[in-house]
Amino acid sequence: MKRIVPSLLFALLLCTSMWAQSYNFEIVKYPANNVNDQFTQLLGINDSLQIAGYHNVNQNSGFTLQLPNGFTTENYPNSMMTQVIGINNLGTTVGFYVDNNNVTHGFTNTKGKFATVDYPGTAFNQLLGQNDMGQAAGYYSLSVDNTTPDFPYVYDEAGGGVFQVITIPAAAQGAQATGVNNSQQICGFYIDSNGINHGFLLNFGKMTTLDPPGAVFAQALGLNNKGQVVGQWMDGGNNTHGFVWSAQNGFTTVDAPQGVGTTIVNGINDDGVLVGFYGDAPINTGFVAYPSSGQAR
Repeated sequence: MKRIVPSLLFALLLCTSMWAQSYNFEIVKYPANNVNDQFTQLLGINDSLQIAGYHNVNQNSGFTLQLPNGFTTENYPNSMMTQVIGINNLGTTVGFYVDNNNVTHGFTNTKGKFATVDYPGTAFNQLLGQNDMGQAAGYYSLSVDNTTPDFPYVYDEAGGGVFQVITIPAAAQGAQATGVNNSQQICGFYIDSNGINHGFLLNFGKMTTLDPPGAVFAQALGLNNKGQVVGQWMDGGNNTHGFVWSAQNGFTTVDAPQGVGTTIVNGINDDGVLVGFYGDAPINTGFVAYPSSGQAR
């Protein structure tokens, strides 16, 4: 039986400093037989360079990828569509699927054993990140079509299926937890009373708001075990850029060379290798970005 624990309350800090880091990019496209499937998103990466993602904009199909081209299809059994979003260093994946009644559920997959994860009494769930300690970050909504505010949580599958709900005071229009690391730092984003998205990092009761300078929109989408956070932000010209943030160095803006202004960074491993995608649907192209101090593949 799942046990519900009290919601947590966090104070707010703001971080807006900038830093510079360059990357070498590798483009990744799912080798689909259908010429109309030009949609690939890379969403999570572990230290063994195993990658989680999905393809096909019309009927999402999940996969894992071992570079350079080892794609393995991963779809929740009997589902209409699946997105694989997070992967940890043990190879456990998390994400969400849509069942045949058009209901969205979170899931975990440990060595081929799938399990549905839904906050009790809710109508819509997604899991978006996974650490190596058996904890996953996600959120729920009370509406099947996800038209009502989101509520972020961490799910402890190793601890008896306990949900820890996170309350963010400024999240007047909802929030999502998108990542959790082995130190139990949590990243995500919230929507304020004006409908503006802000990234965040929670670190043992302290909340840092992550808005790059000049951002009119920001979302933190993943983090690693060194406390580096990645995500996306939008400038005043409606251009979308990826970012990397750390407490030591502040923000680095990331744009794929072929996708300047349409880049999203969704995952980072402990070596600082990034995954994400660029472009406008129905055409998205995945990428892996290696810090320039490392070796590009």
